Parts: sequence; structure tokens; C-alpha cells
Amino acid sequence: MEYIVHSSSIVDDGATIGDNTKIWHFSHVCSGAKIGKNCSLGQNVFVGNDVILGNNVKVQNNVSIYDAITIEDNVFCGPSMVFTNVYNPRSHISRKAEYRKTLVKTGATLGANATIICGVTIGEYAFVGAGSVIKTDVLPYAIMVGVPARQIGWMCQCGLKILTSNECKCGLKYTIIENSCSILVD
Repeated sequence: MEYIVHSSSIVDDGATIGDNTKIWHFSHVCSGAKIGKNCSLGQNVFVGNDVILGNNVKVQNNVSIYDAITIEDNVFCGPSMVFTNVYNPRSHISRKAEYRKTLVKTGATLGANATIICGVTIGEYAFVGAGSVIKTDVLPYAIMVGVPARQIGWMCQCGLKILTSNECKCGLKYTIIENSCSILVD
């Protein structure tokens, strides 16, 4: 396999890293991590043992991806966004057996300084705004903002807000019924 690791970074023996992935300055990838092809891990990124990153995942600076987190293909993790894996941590109580799994599905964007509370699923192509706190599952294509986050609309796969016509400027058409959004299949 061919990938790039900056000399200041550590990749523990046993980690799986896909072709053309780049791991930049002062990052640490633990031995059990599985990272796909064409990923980019920015400066000061930590990837735990029980972590899976799909292909073409972009992890910006200062992001820690702890155990029990799975990130599918084409996900963007903005600068300094935060994942958790224990719901009620205490320094003096070990809760490793209580890790809650978090799943970020294909194409989602997690904005800068967003916080993802463990145990949730972020749907396909969802968009979590900068600084938002996610405490519950996020629907596919949902735009989420605020503390705690609330849905304010729907986002196209191309990254533009879907307007009331259910058609994006890029040409994709969507079916929006109550609390669901999906691509319209001709």
C-alpha cells in the first residue's frame, strides 16, 4: 500500500491505511484503526483502535475519533469538531464497556466545532452546521444547526440547500414527505 505519513506523526503497527491517504503533522493512528483510500487526516488528528473510516474521508485539524466510531465514504469532519464515546464519563470510573457506537453515513458534513454525542447515527448527506451539538439521530439530507441542534431544512448531495420546489440548482430532484428526503428516481 502506498500512503503518506508526515515524519511527526505516529501510525501504530497493525493499522490498516488505504492507498493515497495522507496523514499530516502530529497525528496518531492506533493499531486497530481501519482507514480507507484517498483520505486526508489534518494536523493533530487522533484515530482510535475501534475506528473505521471509509474512502475519501476528510478529517480537518484537531479532530479526535475515539473508539466505537464508524465513518462511511465521502464524509467531511470540520476543524476541531468533537466525537464522544461515553455518555456520562467520570475520571475515577472506567466505562470502556459502555462505549456507545456512533455512525456517520456516506456524504455527511460535520461543521467546525460541532459536537457529536455518542450513540447517534448521522444520515447520508446530512449537514451539521458549525458549533452545533448533535444529541439524537440525524435524518438523511437534514440540515442541523444550534445547541442542541434542530433541523432547519434539507441539503442536496452537492451541498446546496434544497428549496421548496424539491429541485436543486445542480439538477437533482428530491421527494420530501414529512420527515424524509430522498432522491427522486425517474
